[in-house]
Parts: sequence; C-alpha cells; structure tokens
Amino acid sequence: MGSMKLSSKPDAFTRRGQAWYCTTGLPSDVLVEVGEMSFHLHKFPLLSKSAILGRLIEENSDSDECVIKLSDIPGGAKSFELVARFCYGLKIELSSENVVYLRCAAEHLEMTEETSGDNLINQTESFFNQVVLRSWKDSLEALRTCDGLLPHAEDLHIVKRCIESLAGKASIDPDLFGWPVSEHSTMQSPGGSVLWNGISTGAKVRNCSSDWWYDDASSVSFPTYKRLISSMESRGIKQEIIAGSLTYYAKKFLPGLNRRQSTGPMPLPAATLSDEEQRRLLEEIDRMLPLQRGLISTNVLLWLLRTAMILKVDRACISNLEKRVGMQLDEATLEDLLLPNFSYTMDTLYNVECVHRILDHFLAMDQTMGGGGASPCLDDVMASPSLAPITAVAKLIDGYLAEIAPDINLKPLKFQSLAAALPEYARPLDDGLYRAIDVYLKSHPTLPEAEREQLCRLIDCQKLSLEACTHAAQNERLPLRVVVQVLFFEQLQLRTSVAGCLLVSDNLEASSRTLRGGGGAVAASGEAGCWATAAVRENQALRVGMDSMRLRLMELERECSDMRQDIRKLGRGRRRRGGGGVVAGGKDGGGWAARVQRMLTPRMMKLQMCSAQHDAAEQQRINEEHKKKVAKNKKQLSMDDGDDDEEA
Repeated sequence: MGSMKLSSKPDAFTRRGQAWYCTTGLPSDVLVEVGEMSFHLHKFPLLSKSAILGRLIEENSDSDECVIKLSDIPGGAKSFELVARFCYGLKIELSSENVVYLRCAAEHLEMTEETSGDNLINQTESFFNQVVLRSWKDSLEALRTCDGLLPHAEDLHIVKRCIESLAGKASIDPDLFGWPVSEHSTMQSPGGSVLWNGISTGAKVRNCSSDWWYDDASSVSFPTYKRLISSMESRGIKQEIIAGSLTYYAKKFLPGLNRRQSTGPMPLPAATLSDEEQRRLLEEIDRMLPLQRGLISTNVLLWLLRTAMILKVDRACISNLEKRVGMQLDEATLEDLLLPNFSYTMDTLYNVECVHRILDHFLAMDQTMGGGGASPCLDDVMASPSLAPITAVAKLIDGYLAEIAPDINLKPLKFQSLAAALPEYARPLDDGLYRAIDVYLKSHPTLPEAEREQLCRLIDCQKLSLEACTHAAQNERLPLRVVVQVLFFEQLQLRTSVAGCLLVSDNLEASSRTLRGGGGAVAASGEAGCWATAAVRENQALRVGMDSMRLRLMELERECSDMRQDIRKLGRGRRRRGGGGVVAGGKDGGGWAARVQRMLTPRMMKLQMCSAQHDAAEQQRINEEHKKKVAKNKKQLSMDDGDDDEEA
C-alpha cells in the first residue's frame, strides 16, 4: 500500500479526554470545536494555510476568546486533526485510507495555492493521481472511504476516478499491476519468487483467473458496485464475467444461496441484511443480470427464484427469473426444480403453477428456435441433436410429475395440464409418464373412473417399452380399456414383426433361385455351389420358423377374439343387472373389473409362456446352425490343406 510523508517534525499534539492541545510552549489563542472534540490551537498556523479559517478568525477577533465551530467539515474531527498537523508542519503520512478525507477537508477549508504554496489540496491531489490510482488495492481502499464523504467526494470526482481505475484494471491482465515488466510471470527465481531485472522481489507468482476481483468488488456499497459494473460493461468485459460477479455478490448478501452451491468461488458470509434490504438487492441484481442463456447456472437461477418467493419480491422480478430458468430448463435438475409452495392461498406442497410457467417459457423459446414446423417422428427425435433439449425437459417433467404425484391435495386437472403441456414428439417413450400416472393413481385410490380414464388418455400405448407394457397389462389400477389397448398394440407389434420376417424370407428365396439358375458358370465354381447350398438350407430353416410364428399369431388372434367375446358378455350382464335396479358403480362395478382381471391374467401368462418357449426354440436353432457352419469351415480347411500337399 502506497504512502508519503509530508513532514519530518516531531509530533507536538497531545490528547486529554475530548480535547487536543498543541505543546509548542505558547498559550493557545483559538479554540476550534468539531463535533464533541475541541482543539486548543494558535491563529497564525491556521490562517496561513486556510482561507476559510482566516476569515472565521477575523470575524471573531473582537471577542475576548476566539471560538470557531466547524460542524460541517468532511470527515469530522478525524479529518481536522490531520489538517491541523499539516498547518503546524508536523509529521503526517498520506495513505489511501486518509487521502480522500484530507482532500475533501482541504477543499472545504480552501487550502489552495493562492493561500500558501504547496498547500494541502495540491499535495493530496498529486498523491491521489500518482500513487493511489495506479494501484488496485489503493484505489479500492480509497473508494471504500468515499461512502462516508458524500457528496464531497462525488463533487471532486474522486468516486468516478476510482471506479474508472478499477474498471480499467479489471479488464486487463492482473499480473501487470504495479510491475515495470509485463513478462514477470515467466521470470522466477529457483525459490519460486518473481524476478525483476534479475533481482528477486520476494513476491510469489500468482495464478489469476477472471474472477480474481469478485471479492474486492463486493466489499463496496451496492450503489457504488452498480456503477463499477456499469463501467466494466462499457469497457467490453465479457458478459459471463459480469454475471459471475453478480452471482458472487448475491451469494454473499442473500442467505441460503451458499447452501448446495459448490460451483464457482464461494464468498465469506457478510453482515446480515434486513428483509427489505434483501428484497431491494435481489430486484436490482435481477435488473443487472444479462439476459442470455448459459451465463448463470440453472441451479443458481432456481435458488434466486426460491429466495425471491420467500422475500415476496415484486411480481415482475419473479416473472423475469422464471423466464431465465425457462431459457435453460434442459440444464436443470429435479432436486432444484422442486420449489416449495410459500403461498398461504395454495394447498399443494410444491409450486406446480411456477413450474408450469417455466415450462411454457421453454416451449415458447423452443418453438421460436425450431421454426414451428411439423412434429418430427420418433427416429428424428432420437437422432437429431436439436431435439435433445426438449427430450431432456420431457424426462425432467416426467420425473417432476412422479415426485409431486403423492401429494393428496394435487388436483387431477392440474396434474393433467402439466403432463399434457409437452408436445407428443418430446417423449420418445412414454415410460416416465406412465410411471408418474401410476404413482398418482396409487396415491389417489378414491379417484373416479372417469378421471382415471382421462389421465390414462395421456399415455400413448404404442410408445411403451416391453417392460412397461408387461407392467401395464397386469396393473389393477388402470382402467380396463387401457389394459385391452396395451394388449392390442402388443399384438399389432407382433404382426408387424412377423411381416418383416416373411419379407426377409422371400428375399432369401429369390437369392437362392438366382444362385441355382446361374448355369455352367456357377456350377464351374465349387465354392459358389457350396454357398448356394447353404443359402437353400438357411431358407428352408427360416420358412420352418415362419410357419411356427404363423401358428403362434393365429393362436394369439384366437385368444384376443375370445377375450372380446367374454368382455361383451360381461358388459351385457352388467347392463341387465343395472336395469334391475343395481347401481353400475360401487361393489358390482368393482366385482366386474375383478372378474375381467382374473379372466385376463391366465391368458396373459399363457401368451408370455408361449413367447418364452418360442424364444428358447429360436435360440436353440441358431446355436445348432452356428455349430454346423463351424464344422463345415473346418472340413473345408482340411480339404484345402490336402490339395496343397498333393500339389507339393
């Protein structure tokens, strides 16, 4: 830290209680009162340096005792003590901690060059420009002292000059501050200290990053910090660096943001602010944050949003934070998205409406960036990198729905609205949605049948995996219509698979005919004839497998037909009982569903056993063919070796 001595005379001031005395041997002839402190001094040293003090002494010269009151001097008694020492020519040391006090007091007392040569204004101004403004630490310390000297420091442009000095240094390499050579970071002594012109300075090499100034900047008052950030932005500092500094400031002064935040520099805890001060601070930080995706991590934005809800900040601030989260919702985690409900008017455990608004912002941005074209197919969703964000959001929302589903106060309409907000192409598979709906049905056992069916209409049975289909087919909580639909689409998928296998069989048969009809050219080659024979055998084996699959398909169709007939019979019996005065719902409706479930369960088990037996037979056939091919290749190799021996 820079300093400068203005005189070398020994100190002649002593303090007794609330009074200062000058021990020069002469009696005091003027009393200067500054607040509660009094100074017993002499007229000549004061009027020879200050025009204001000279006029005040002259105005009180007629009275028996000359008393001067300075109630408005910048810095109070602390500043006037240094001024009085300067007037007497005593030892005084200028530093970044007192130069602003002395500069403002000297201006107030008119200690100019017209009054005395090399006066206090000139000396403090020279020290401030040549020493303080050249150092980051000195400029920062001087800026901190300006808060207690307003508006005098502002009128003298001290605040502005400190801010410009700090902003300029933050925008360049920090290793250059105070060093005569820019390459000092590459010149080190064997002990690791920095070398200057070959001489060890004793300073250690610093590895500075772009966030080196965050803590220093957060030590000033927020109005000053705002001006500092604005000056840095005007100098072209990157937006991500500005956003990082704002995040650091928020973590330091807003309680709760430090918890579970492990990314970026962690500030030391600061003095606790009142709720109103925190509210104003959060609203100001929101206005200062750059509106750009990825500058601040999503978990920090969600914690800012959580804090804003707790502090009940302005609605516009909450809306802006929701938009910021929506811009990068695909980077959020489920844990951070579970925002508690802090409102007394809402009875749900989590703030579902807020998440719905965030999702709407994301979908609006995604629609704008995607151009609003037609919905892509499943293969496009799986392959296109541009669709990765919305598929990630769909997975996140499905997980969120599963987490909030056990809330008994969550209405079906609110649950359904959030689940249906995503477009169809956002979910490559509906397994996550099926799980969330199943959890909701399990947690709401008294839900009417109509609302159960309304929720289950959200599930696309064609987009369920094999495991999900197996679970759904045996799920007693699902409406019967959904179970039958799942079984139907399983049968449809099997029919499609059989058709594909038949197409492959026809292609192989055509290839074998081509090989057999090749004439003398094919017959002339023993190897080609061998491949033709192998193709014919594989074709025959494949046709046997296709016949088996046709029989299995016919059996499944027969089972499905029997199930439809049984369902119709139960439906007619139920209507007859309903006409006889028995209510359709209640115990009878539950017994009918149970009978249908008991009827379906053995047949579904039979289908699964059939599928397992077929898969085992198919695997055995493949293994046998593989063994035959290996034996054939070994035999061919032995024959080739025999031919080579005969030729030799």
